[in-house]
Amino acid sequence: MSALFEPCTLREVTIPNRIWMPPMCQYSAAPEGPLAGVPHDWHFAHYAARATGGAGLVVVEATAVSPEGRISPYDLGIWNDIQAEAFRRITGFLSAQGTVPAIQLAHAGRKASTERPWKGGGPLGPLEHGWQPLAPSPVAFDDAHPVPDELTVDGIRRIVERFAAAARRALDAGFEIAEIHGAHGYLIHEFLSPHSNHRTDAYGGPYENRTRFALEVVDAVRAVWPDDKPLFFRISATDWLAEGGWTPDDTVRFARELHAQGIDLLYVSTGGNASGARIPVGPGYQVPFAARVKAETPMPVAAVGLITEAGQAAKIIANGEADAVLLGRELLRNPSWPRLAARELGGAVRVPEQYHRSV
Repeated sequence: MSALFEPCTLREVTIPNRIWMPPMCQYSAAPEGPLAGVPHDWHFAHYAARATGGAGLVVVEATAVSPEGRISPYDLGIWNDIQAEAFRRITGFLSAQGTVPAIQLAHAGRKASTERPWKGGGPLGPLEHGWQPLAPSPVAFDDAHPVPDELTVDGIRRIVERFAAAARRALDAGFEIAEIHGAHGYLIHEFLSPHSNHRTDAYGGPYENRTRFALEVVDAVRAVWPDDKPLFFRISATDWLAEGGWTPDDTVRFARELHAQGIDLLYVSTGGNASGARIPVGPGYQVPFAARVKAETPMPVAAVGLITEAGQAAKIIANGEADAVLLGRELLRNPSWPRLAARELGGAVRVPEQYHRSV
């Protein structure tokens, strides 16, 4: 049987297989009012389908730690108790299916306040439920985005506290794993990369300063997240820039530090911080970055990026390139991909009793 279907234990949480669903924003929450950021029937159906389809882990989409941390006004949030309570329906169902529920805690930084992708994804103003974005430096993502306000040191500290408060609510909501979003050009990534971080204080300049905010967030979340539950970190391993950006060497160095600070798995992605970066997209194009971290550090890793075929996923695990694979687009197309992969490769995933005829 392929190792793809073997359990993975991190701290005291056992994930039943290595086929995981990554966070993918649905942009479907209410933009304002008492139900702003609250998950509803669409989110329940979306995540429940992947659990009944056999995914070992489902990571709920980027969930904002504060209102201004949303990518769009339609993002989920976990900055209040109404939101946290609404997540219980989702986490309870996932757990009942044997799927481990996880959540990605996020702040969008300078890429906040944008329209939904199917409506163009452009910046939104205050008349369109938008707001003024915040960032390490007053540097716009591109010519179409507004120049963000530079965070003060007090503002940075408040966001660190917001991450910790969000983690507490995530625990109360029934999540078994929390993931800190440090990738794709959002706030933490913006601090990490010299491409977007032009500060001259303790949070900018040399590598040690640029990683300070990320490590403060990790420490704050780890302090409130139980010792028996894993904490993940998502990273963009490269900005895909010839110079002046975050690099694979930086990622390897940072992975060692994150491991020492209590991160249990690094979810390795790339890009998102430099507009116009040339990215050689193709099947498994990000897997080599995960493989390097796994080979050069003690950090367990998960790989993502156009992983679509059962044999391809199994090979990544068998070759020791990653400890798990995350399928995004493919699980959107086919929520039952894990069950079909198990049939193809002679493995097994949990099938709900109501679906026994499909085995």
